[in-house]
Amino acid sequence: MSETTANPDTGAATGGVRLLLRLEGVVLFAGMTLLYGLWEGSWWVYAILFLAPDLSFAAYLAGPKAGAIIYNAAHSYLLPVALMTAGLAMASPLVLSLAMIWLAHIGIDRALGYGLKYQAGFAFTHLGRIGKGAVG
Repeated sequence: MSETTANPDTGAATGGVRLLLRLEGVVLFAGMTLLYGLWEGSWWVYAILFLAPDLSFAAYLAGPKAGAIIYNAAHSYLLPVALMTAGLAMASPLVLSLAMIWLAHIGIDRALGYGLKYQAGFAFTHLGRIGKGAVG
């Protein structure tokens, strides 16, 4: 298998594409955290809410399909970008702060290799397999 193609068995990105996706995560995390700081948001609020999207792990108690759907909803860019857009439209500091924290969380997850989940199980992500049995 070529180093620059998706793994046909898992659909996971590999090689340079995987690296690019992880670098995007670093930039998203750093950018949102910097903006939050410039926005002079409360660091206590940031610390408390930063891990809130990970509460979606609990959906895996209902099985891998439900777990993947709920986890992916909490870890895709769709909802926090919509929230950020609404925050800008309403000029709402609270809504903007929530969106920045949420996007920072997603960014660090991507940077660390925690991608969107496949229904095969929690360890199978678009960035490759994580946990026990992971390669590279």
